[in-house]
Amino acid sequence: MYFKDIIGQEEIKKRLIKSAQMKIVPHAQLFSGGAGAGTFALALAYAQYLNCTNRSETDSCGECPSCKMFDQLAHPDLHFVFPIIKKEKKKTVCDDYLKEWREFLFQSRYPDYQNWLKEIDAGNSQLLIYSEESEEIIRKMSLRIYEAEYRILLVWLPEKMHATCANSLLKTIEEPPERTVILMISESPEMILGTIYSRAQQIKIPFITNDKISEALIKEFGLTQDDAARVAHLSQGDWNKATEIISVSDENKEFLDYFKSFMRLSWKRDVKALKDMADKLAGLGRERQKSFLAYCQQLIRENFVYRFQSPDLNYMNIEETRFAVNFAPYVNERNVVEMMDELATAENDIAQNVNSKMVFFDLFLHISVLIRR
Repeated sequence: MYFKDIIGQEEIKKRLIKSAQMKIVPHAQLFSGGAGAGTFALALAYAQYLNCTNRSETDSCGECPSCKMFDQLAHPDLHFVFPIIKKEKKKTVCDDYLKEWREFLFQSRYPDYQNWLKEIDAGNSQLLIYSEESEEIIRKMSLRIYEAEYRILLVWLPEKMHATCANSLLKTIEEPPERTVILMISESPEMILGTIYSRAQQIKIPFITNDKISEALIKEFGLTQDDAARVAHLSQGDWNKATEIISVSDENKEFLDYFKSFMRLSWKRDVKALKDMADKLAGLGRERQKSFLAYCQQLIRENFVYRFQSPDLNYMNIEETRFAVNFAPYVNERNVVEMMDELATAENDIAQNVNSKMVFFDLFLHISVLIRR
């Protein structure tokens, strides 16, 4: 990964490059921010730059043996830790998924949790960094450095770590082997073990500016300046979201269809149809159920704002906006807060493994009352 391939984030790039050039490299660093802001890509580009033997003032050279191995994600001194699911007894640690992981990273400039779920066909499972990874971290940190200036341990989503594994990582951070750099990439830093969080240098990655997203959309997809500006506004600084808006992903279409049915049936108070819908949503798998409920909260919020006729404050795509024309009047000052609360409660219940059929049916009944206020 090269800094030149990362959209925007110029100040962060300069900071990382200066760190490498001055050889002031903290042994534990935490990159926190949204996946679509380029958080993982920045950490990986930094790792490559640290070990490039002919780096320039702005980027890795791309020609030295180290860069060529980084390009293949196969440098012997680059180690990955990431959340997985256990499949029988054959796949219990990250290295068992290295083939899938590398393929995933080659396909995704800015990797995110939901797409990794799909890549390894996780189904209803939630991904974790299991306790077995503790021994792997210790083993990797004890290996002799092959030929790099720094051994890199790149930990994606440390908030998904089992307590045993987190404590193992903490010990490594407290007593780091020589010439070892631990780069952690988190989307929810508040969920990381507090002692790990406090011992790592914080690097907060902001959203990408609209002008940088717009420039990239014109360059990579050939959008007109006006279309690129509109998509950049809707993306809210998230490159992954910008590309989804252009393609209108299958999941987005599916979720919008579910949302439309949910609201129409709630207005009609068609209890039997709502029960059938609850049964159908129960089959999505918990991670997708949580994503759908988060999407519902976003659309409720957007439909409430839509009533004020301020396009700069709205972040809906064309199909969502078409539905909002007729639906927005039903989201008002009398019900918006309670609707959001009900959706947030349902999302939390799903995360806590409450029976999803019961959660959705109870939610639908509450919304069917609120929508008529």
